[in-house]
Amino acid sequence: CSYTNPPSNPTQGLKRPRNETGNKVIVVLGAQWGDEGKGKVVDLLATESDLVCRCQGGNNAGHTVVVEGKEYDFHLLPSGIINPKSICVIGNGVVIHLPGLFEEAENNEKKGLHLFCFYLSTVFDFHQVVDGIQETQRQATEGKIIGTTKKGIGPTYASKASRTGLRVCDLLGDFKEFSTKFKNLVEQYQSMYSSLTVDTESQLKKLKEYGERLRPMVRDGVYYMYEALHGPPKKILVEGANAALLDIDFGTYPFVTSSNCTVGGACTGLGIPPLNIGEVYGVSKAYTTRVGIGAFPTEQLNVTGELLQTRGHEVGVTTGRKRRCGWLDLVILRYAHMINGFTAIALTKLDILDVLDEIKVGVAYKINGKRIPHFPADMELLHKVEVEYETFPGWKSDTSAARKWNNLPQKAQNYIRFVENHIGVPIKWVGVGKSRECMIQMF
Repeated sequence: CSYTNPPSNPTQGLKRPRNETGNKVIVVLGAQWGDEGKGKVVDLLATESDLVCRCQGGNNAGHTVVVEGKEYDFHLLPSGIINPKSICVIGNGVVIHLPGLFEEAENNEKKGLHLFCFYLSTVFDFHQVVDGIQETQRQATEGKIIGTTKKGIGPTYASKASRTGLRVCDLLGDFKEFSTKFKNLVEQYQSMYSSLTVDTESQLKKLKEYGERLRPMVRDGVYYMYEALHGPPKKILVEGANAALLDIDFGTYPFVTSSNCTVGGACTGLGIPPLNIGEVYGVSKAYTTRVGIGAFPTEQLNVTGELLQTRGHEVGVTTGRKRRCGWLDLVILRYAHMINGFTAIALTKLDILDVLDEIKVGVAYKINGKRIPHFPADMELLHKVEVEYETFPGWKSDTSAARKWNNLPQKAQNYIRFVENHIGVPIKWVGVGKSRECMIQMF
């Protein structure tokens, strides 16, 4: 399909649907505050997928995949790119930093990038600088920061929402027109941030080179996804970035990301009708972590938290910051399920709990000694909640070699079944290590 000369009839040239609904897609989403191990689940499912699609976010995300002993870190590339038989698609809902993209591909020895969509918004270097300036201003005026990754994601989505941002289709169109728009955007930001300096001509030269490298891989995403959904049977996998509690609308605002990382983001980010959403898999650690600022009711600022951080190697892939650690919080998992409608859960990093004498699980929040019936939208209230816990005896044995359900200690099985029953969603996988071989499939 040609961007410059689209068909007058929107369905012209498209294959006739075999049925009314077409192929169903599988969506993998974070169910906590991110870093749950989505990349590992996507990598596992991608071995049998024809398309693996990233639907939202930017290079603020960090997905780690271990295959045959080699570790890959992805920020923009879909984790399914490890499977050479899958076509990887970066959808319109993603904001893309071109220098970071090509550097990531080279670092991971992925020379042949796959498909990108015309309507992708572009993260420029000055967006990243502005991200840092904004954090400094927040600290100076409010005494606190959001805790962003400083990758320019927020400012880019702000440009998109204010309708002054630039997209891949602009970059691949008339470059003279693109240059004018780019200079206007730079001037707009410089008028707001007097300390911002941009070498405009140097940036434009690099962007023109990046655009030409990207051009052969760009398609109209709406038409491409329509044909994928309604053509021959295909297995289509959608990889979400970030997580439910970081969603711009449903997360712990304002300490959230700038996109919809719940299931609706799969539809808006890829142009997929809700009718084509099939299985929705939520990914959760067997405990809870969070990077950056914001309320964290089950956080353990003690020896237990330090043990989880150390044993779990809880350091942000994107920022290198230590992750805050605490007990598993079933209140936020239930909340994430209400929004996303999970059909199954992947529970990762169970092995990190192997050495604990006892393990706690948060099951409810209380204010002034009384249970509250819902997850609070008011972050001041969330800071004040008291967590009600269930306590389980630890299994005190190594689970990292387990490959089947029956290999797990009975006490570990009890812990898993409690979580499953409490949130009302079946647990399909249990992770006991880094590689895809360490994912125990339950059904």
